[in-house]
Amino acid sequence: MGVFQKVVIYFYVIGVVRSVQQIPWLSCQFTDEHVSNNSEGHIETQLIPREAMVQFGLKGDAPVNPHAITFLITVSKLDLQRSIEGVEVEELECEVRRYSTEGIHVRWPALGAEGYNRWYTCILRHRKDKFSVTAFLRHPSDQPPPGQQDYRSWPPIADREVLTTTVAMLLKTETPSVKVRLRSQPKLHCQFSIDHRGPNVTVEWHWQSRGERRMLFRYNSRSGEIHGSGVGKKALAGGDASYTLPFTKMSSEGSYICSLTVNPLFANMELNLHVEEPPRVSLNVGPTLVLEEGKEQKVVCTAENYYPLDVEILWHEQNPAASGQRVGAPLPQELKNILFSSHKHNQDQTYSLSAFFYLKASLTLSGKQFSCSVSHPSLRMPIKKSFILQVEEPSSLMFNLAVGLVLISLSGVLIILLLYLNSARRPSKKPY
Repeated sequence: MGVFQKVVIYFYVIGVVRSVQQIPWLSCQFTDEHVSNNSEGHIETQLIPREAMVQFGLKGDAPVNPHAITFLITVSKLDLQRSIEGVEVEELECEVRRYSTEGIHVRWPALGAEGYNRWYTCILRHRKDKFSVTAFLRHPSDQPPPGQQDYRSWPPIADREVLTTTVAMLLKTETPSVKVRLRSQPKLHCQFSIDHRGPNVTVEWHWQSRGERRMLFRYNSRSGEIHGSGVGKKALAGGDASYTLPFTKMSSEGSYICSLTVNPLFANMELNLHVEEPPRVSLNVGPTLVLEEGKEQKVVCTAENYYPLDVEILWHEQNPAASGQRVGAPLPQELKNILFSSHKHNQDQTYSLSAFFYLKASLTLSGKQFSCSVSHPSLRMPIKKSFILQVEEPSSLMFNLAVGLVLISLSGVLIILLLYLNSARRPSKKPY
């Protein structure tokens, strides 16, 4: 077999594998709209959920589900199928909506884009927030848009209608929800694609939280002007509008909006950033606590410098021999006499909390293991800190006095011996 034949077979196999992995169709919700004026003259929009399918194929293909509206996405320079490769259909949420250009008619300069267009958005979200994709579907039409308020007179779509479309613009993020630590520099992913060369593109990033909104970055391809930082100009040329944050603080939390404008289309993607700082956990006693029977000790477990506020601290008691057993071991017993300090708000906006109890030593508790367990949203598993209690019997007063006298006597004897030895070593003076 020649080299050329091997190459052909290789690419054929790769193509077959890719076609197996790609999703050929998706069951979607088409959210239709009915806009009208209410009795007070205000505009009201009624959202109407309708059964629909997004189907990938060629013009003229029969619909997979003939009883639903079919958005048939035909081949173009942009591959929506490829952007959702490697996932199962059950992992995706799909929604199609009409898109209003507010009466603006701009000839879309793509191959075959003659006359007018009807626009739709297809939004694909991963159920576990691995990615989100917004695709603009272009449906050719011989009818001009009805005017500025085109949403007031949408063209009707029959229940079994097939709309042949192509993907004109894509916006994707692989970080729709991000959890970061303090003083990190996360990169918020935002990728865009357009089906023709040289479009006039405007890319913007905004931050918003609790009613406040601030522009972080703006770029226009025609003028070349850049305002702000965080996005590389060279990366933008390849459709990468990802934004790198400066060192994160608590005030970095919020929604980050990546937006793309190519007249007459406008797309935005909301990415949510959450700051999580794990607690530092410590005990005020060592691994072994030795107490005399009847004595009392305040034992404190402290969780420091964590964020957000919701933290749980539990104390448990168990036999240390049972803690290493996997089967048949008795469960640790939760202590109920636990007291808590008030939440301390630190300068860096993190929190600290202590959970403590007063441990009264008794011989029945000797050898027991006491464990503090701290749970927090930033932790996959709780942090545990433990110590073992050793209880000693109290010694009597007479015994202590006897031992003291013996020690004093031994010290006296030792001093006398040292004096004797010292005098014996001195040389005697000879008479002249």
